Amino acid sequence: MLLVRGRAGGTELTGTIYERGEEAPRFKGAPNEDAAYVWVCDEFYEVDSGGSTLEVADREINIAFESPMPRGFDTREQAIDAAEDHVRTQFARIGIEPEDVEVSVEKGHDES
Repeated sequence: MLLVRGRAGGTELTGTIYERGEEAPRFKGAPNEDAAYVWVCDEFYEVDSGGSTLEVADREINIAFESPMPRGFDTREQAIDAAEDHVRTQFARIGIEPEDVEVSVEKGHDES
């Protein structure tokens, strides 16, 4: 598995790419089991009230989470490109410029 981590504004978001041969989580909306690479990550957006409080870029905001939208890909490169774009998009949804997000890809540790 690969961890795709975005950092900006004093906070971070991490998602997981499950690689060929690894078992991705199974839940409603998960991609076809035949997908070689599966990307899973939270999605969130800023709300006026309610949600969870998050301090980002020296300001406090409220965010709400959406259900993760797993996506399947044929190649590792496609999965990484989509994951990096997803992470930058989530930060943009809370007011951080995509180019200000530091994205890293690292090998994760399987706990099984």
